[in-house]
Parts: sequence; structure tokens; C-alpha cells
Amino acid sequence: MTRTRGLLTAAAIPMLMLGACAQPGAAGDAGAPGKSDPVTESVTAPSANDLVLRVQYRGGFVPPQFLVGRLPMVSVYADGRVITEGPTTLIYPGPALPNLQVARITPEEVKQLAAEAGEAGVETGTDFGSPNVADAPSTHVSVVTGYGTQSVDVVALNETQPDDSSLTPANQAARKTLKTFVDKLTSLGAESQPYTPEEVAVIAQPWTDPGDGLGGKPVAWPGAQLPGEFLNKTVAIHCLAVSGAEKDTVLEAAGKANQQTAWTSGGKQWSVMFRPLLPDESGCESLRSAE
Repeated sequence: MTRTRGLLTAAAIPMLMLGACAQPGAAGDAGAPGKSDPVTESVTAPSANDLVLRVQYRGGFVPPQFLVGRLPMVSVYADGRVITEGPTTLIYPGPALPNLQVARITPEEVKQLAAEAGEAGVETGTDFGSPNVADAPSTHVSVVTGYGTQSVDVVALNETQPDDSSLTPANQAARKTLKTFVDKLTSLGAESQPYTPEEVAVIAQPWTDPGDGLGGKPVAWPGAQLPGEFLNKTVAIHCLAVSGAEKDTVLEAAGKANQQTAWTSGGKQWSVMFRPLLPDESGCESLRSAE
């Protein structure tokens, strides 16, 4: 049984073309140019790794290590790559590595999606209301346009009931439109292949025996000594970024492990979460501001 977890080319399409896709109004980003101050051709064209669209969860009632290691639902890049998290087997404990997938769309499709984002309400300041739902994550949707990045943060987009009295009819309509757009984005990875990252963040904490014996025997850590640098001193979360040949060795070992595996390094045992870094991310610093 399986379940789904949770621009434009660099040279051909200048950022100016995206400027017409979503223009901020009075509620847009502070300092963003308005209609009287249009983007000009001097704006540099995006590179292949530039992020254009992203949907991700923020917050919610989850452990801190899952916040820093949580992957976006979908990321769309300037060269047409669409990276999503694919299906995973419903077993416990789950595999150590997430099933990241990459698909391709055309530059024309990326441009169209950027336009549709604005039509779906992805404009800073759009009012989606505050539903009567506790501990649910927010769905954060962002799009890069010629007028800057527009983003919205919608609490409990999927969990809210249609008859929630805390929301106005306009709020409900805005949520429905945005959810339809998000569903479209997350379906873009239907025809995809495994994503191979150039760098992987290894999120480490002291290992605690869960008492179920499902982690198997401790495994010797194959990379640089754990735990790496602090990401969060309060809850003792560390991070170590690996790349090149070391990354390949670590991924090979991780492919044989599960989420409960104890990794031995420096005379101690560590619990490890593997977080492949995306094209717009670099090093552990990319995860420091995770919400």
C-alpha cells in the first residue's frame, strides 16, 4: 500500500515576462515596485536553480527535528524541474531516505503556472481568514515574479470544515481557489524519476532507544564525525552537510537503514534524519530558519 507524503529557462525567458504574471497591489510586499515603476530589461534572467514556485507546510504540532527536516510539498525551478516527495511504503519504521522525485515541464508551462498563482490568490496580503482549527500546519505558497516574491500563509488549508463559522464566504471561496491550485502543483510529479541531490543535510540528535527493537543493530557512521554544528541548541539538534564522494557513501548506507537506526560515531549513538538539499539550498544554514 502506498501514499503520497508529505523560469522558465535560464537564458530564454527574462524575468520581465514573469512581472506580468502577478503584480502586487496595496497589500503586496513593502518596497515592491508598483505599476508606475515597472521592472525593466536590466533585471537579470533567472538561473537554472532559481526557485519560481513552492508549496510547503509550516508549523503544526510536530517535533522540532521534523520542522527543520521537513521537505516542501512541491518546488518548481527556472529550468522546468518540479521536485516533489513521492509515494512511500506504509511500514514502521519507515525508510531512512525520503522518496524525492523530479519531473520536467516546459518553460511555457512554468510561465503559465506563475500567472495562475496570482489568479489563485498568491499575493501578499490576501485574506484567507483564521479557521477554528488547533495545531494544524499552515500551507505556505510563494511565487517569484518580476515585482518580487509574493507569498501567502494559510492556516489549516486542508483541515478546515466547509461550515467553519470563523470564516466568511469570501474566505472560504479564496481557500477553495488556492487549494485547487495547490492540488494542481502537487500533481505535476506524476511522471517523474528519483531526484539525486548534490548535497545532503544530516540532522542528528542523541539516539534514544524506543524500546521496540525495530531499529536493528547499530550501524557505524560512514561520513565525517557526527553530530556536526548546532541547528537548535535548545533541543540539541545538530546538522552535518555532506557532498561529493562522502555524500554518495552516506546515501548508500542510508538506503539500507530505517528511521529508527542508531548510528555510531565518536563513541556515541545518534538518531539521524536525512534531508536532501534542493537546488536553491546550500549547507545546513539553509535549514536554520525552518518553521
